[in-house]
Amino acid sequence: MKKELVWSLAWGGGIIVLALGVSMARKLGYIESETALRLIIGSIGLMTAAFGNRIPKTVVPGISPHRTQRVAGWSLALSGLAYAGLWAFAPIPVATFGGMAAILAGLVVTFGYCLTLRGSAKTA
Repeated sequence: MKKELVWSLAWGGGIIVLALGVSMARKLGYIESETALRLIIGSIGLMTAAFGNRIPKTVVPGISPHRTQRVAGWSLALSGLAYAGLWAFAPIPVATFGGMAAILAGLVVTFGYCLTLRGSAKTA
């Protein structure tokens, strides 16, 4: 549990440091506001991809953890990368709604699969 907490705090701290650095670069005129927005929000997509490989261990600890990790890892990693990619390259309105849809789809697939396994374990 301590390792997970340290890892999560490191990600959170990294995003805060990135946001502060990007904010400073924007104020100094090195980057534009849109670029700053894309960098900060894109990092959230990368964080989602990284967390995608860690969530199933806590949601479904004893029930088929390898299958669950595989499904959750792929769904959240792909949705996080889609989110980051949209924020890197798509127009802002498309990135906003497309990114939300990508993250929501990854979460629905992951938690739906976990709940399916949990429900099947209770009936067995």
